[in-house]
Amino acid sequence: MSGHHPARSRRSAERKGDVRERAILDTCEALLAQKGYDAMTVGDIAQGAGITRGALYFYFGSKHEVVAALVARTVEQLWERSRATAQADEPRRAIAAAMQRTVELWNEHGLVMRTAIDLSLTVPEIGELWDHTADLFITAITAVLERAGIQAGTEPQQASAMARALCWMIERTFYHASQESREKLEEASATCEHIWLTSAGLTT
Repeated sequence: MSGHHPARSRRSAERKGDVRERAILDTCEALLAQKGYDAMTVGDIAQGAGITRGALYFYFGSKHEVVAALVARTVEQLWERSRATAQADEPRRAIAAAMQRTVELWNEHGLVMRTAIDLSLTVPEIGELWDHTADLFITAITAVLERAGIQAGTEPQQASAMARALCWMIERTFYHASQESREKLEEASATCEHIWLTSAGLTT
């Protein structure tokens, strides 16, 4: 009987692929800091990840796709950190936890977030991903506002419309603060938390 196990071989190959993909994305993030998006090339990413250009194209079809995957990985971290809290916690705690996790992510991956915002209007893959991510967070913010007693609906004074405004305010505030310092990010977090609490009628 053969000692070859196809299923085990596939699992090993999948794990190797995961490691290579992670190396590609990690290299892309490092190169964004070193060279910037425009100067970074597919060859640079492949070299930094320790693979050939041809091997990289097995995983991603272009530089845009690499960056889109990096953005997806980054925002997924924020979503996973925030989702359970947003859905379950008492509104004040949910808001505080959401802002804490947001500032942590921007401290760790602010350059990726800014790159996503900068490219969202010109790179369709990244624009679609960013809009989808915003919709997820708008839904989560809406749920927190409704638990705080804000009426459901899309009128200006209702939860869905307020959540949309809050989401995009948070994005712009953190975008600008992340270009300055960690202290500015902490200030941005405190400001956004206060506005969110005020919107929810929780600043007593």
